[in-house]
Amino acid sequence: MAVSIDRGREMAGTDNSWTLDDVLALPEDQTTGQRVELVDGALLVSPWPRVGHQRMLSTLQRQLHPVVPSVLEMLPGVNIVLGHRGDRLVVPDLVISRDPGFEGVYLTEDQVFLVCEIESRSTKLKDRTLKRALYAEGRIPYYLLVDPVEEPPAATLFALSGEDYEPIAKSEGGRLELSRPFVASIDLA
Repeated sequence: MAVSIDRGREMAGTDNSWTLDDVLALPEDQTTGQRVELVDGALLVSPWPRVGHQRMLSTLQRQLHPVVPSVLEMLPGVNIVLGHRGDRLVVPDLVISRDPGFEGVYLTEDQVFLVCEIESRSTKLKDRTLKRALYAEGRIPYYLLVDPVEEPPAATLFALSGEDYEPIAKSEGGRLELSRPFVASIDLA
């Protein structure tokens, strides 16, 4: 699939890099069917997830909803701005926010309690390396990584420890048992 994102104007600056304002100003007809993210002036464009991916997202939401405390809010596909320069915009598959009811175009890293990425063929490397590093740098306390293709589906919950994440729960036999940040038993199959 060819990416047809056109800025429609020359960019300020000598390096011709994208800014948060540039990305947020993209018309919807240029981003339909694509997930557009920004990392250090470069666009990362991925196709929208397939049905199986969305089914896993629905499964996670349905099972997490009863256990997520009311002081938090669970949201799918929300923009998050990372870093004090505002040159990083990511869109995790699922976010648990510390700011329920917030209205805006994006959350900041300080408003985010947990992010979840569901791997797909086009995002696997990015989810396991780049996004993990970005979330850790943004000091987001928890990172849930789900592999829906593995048989049975697999998931690992990471907690921020120093500068990186440490695994604190891994699924076994398609079931993820959590004791923190809240108690949950998630059937991934």
